Amino acid sequence: MVLQKLVNGLLITVAALWLAALALYAFTDVDVLSFQRWEDAKLTGKPHRDRIPPSLAAMELENSHDPIADTSQYHNLLLHLVHQKPSAKWPVNTGYPLPGALLPYHRVVAFYGNLYSTQMGILGALPGDSMLAQLNEEASKWKAADTSIPVITALHYIVVTAQGNPGKDGKYRLRMPESEINKVLLLAAKAHAIVFLDVQVGLSTLTDELPLLEKYLVRPDVHLGIDPEYSMKNQRPPCSSIGTFDATDINYAISWLTALVQQYHLPPKILVVHRFTQGMVTNYRNIHLMPEVQVVMNMDGFGSVARKKDTYECWISGEPVQFTGFKLFYKNDVANGGHLMQPAEVLALYPQPVYIQYQ
Repeated sequence: MVLQKLVNGLLITVAALWLAALALYAFTDVDVLSFQRWEDAKLTGKPHRDRIPPSLAAMELENSHDPIADTSQYHNLLLHLVHQKPSAKWPVNTGYPLPGALLPYHRVVAFYGNLYSTQMGILGALPGDSMLAQLNEEASKWKAADTSIPVITALHYIVVTAQGNPGKDGKYRLRMPESEINKVLLLAAKAHAIVFLDVQVGLSTLTDELPLLEKYLVRPDVHLGIDPEYSMKNQRPPCSSIGTFDATDINYAISWLTALVQQYHLPPKILVVHRFTQGMVTNYRNIHLMPEVQVVMNMDGFGSVARKKDTYECWISGEPVQFTGFKLFYKNDVANGGHLMQPAEVLALYPQPVYIQYQ
């Protein structure tokens, strides 16, 4: 009898512990885990990211860090981008990319804009689902036009926008709130797309703006864009003249991203630099490339096909950095009887762009 009571007591204790464990698991899944992440952030210096929505694309990219098995693929893709006709300028020889690099193994097709405005780009001009459907439709055209390079989609979101008014601090720029950034991250996750956060500094600087974005750029699916057009080193309001970045500014962005990649063991970041005039980027030869960052010089001009091609040949192809991009404007390119360039037309450029942006 005594033994039976002991056994029954032991069973009750085990059951109670089991129920407690279930309760603790449920609690841990919501609260303790968040607390532990916060404690880990304090110990490791990693930013607290509980409020940032998860991304399926991020999880896929985190598992893609296999070393390059066949270096011939890299060389073949570079030759493909120059139509099998290498020159003194192209392709740019930077050595093999680090594991997890997206370029030149993919072509990125991106929609650009800001959710607050229907005028700044297609991202913001359409409701979310309609916009994503159109993005996938455009991506399918690029897949059909060039079967050699897989296409991935992207949302290129202006996270710091140049302003016509100085604002409280006189910097002529507006930083987007976390709630708006999270909307873009959720849209991207829905579409299995990557994200670019684009910065228009106004009278501010990259050194003041980029560190504020660290909590987002520690994600493997988030990359960076910087726009010299709105970098007003002459201290005049944006759009009163075309701004500029020097190689030192671009090198700061590269160094800052490099530090993130190294500290958090991330795959290489892509840095998109917009350009449509010579003065927008000065001393391009002094841009210092790093294995952790893949630099895309993006032809950002609108107008006739001939004008866009000339701009690309002069300031993108003519002043090589690493990879190239090309922007297509749904409205401005078709004004005055023009037409939106089709993938085959863009792919005829030398070198072929690996980054395509629609505004």
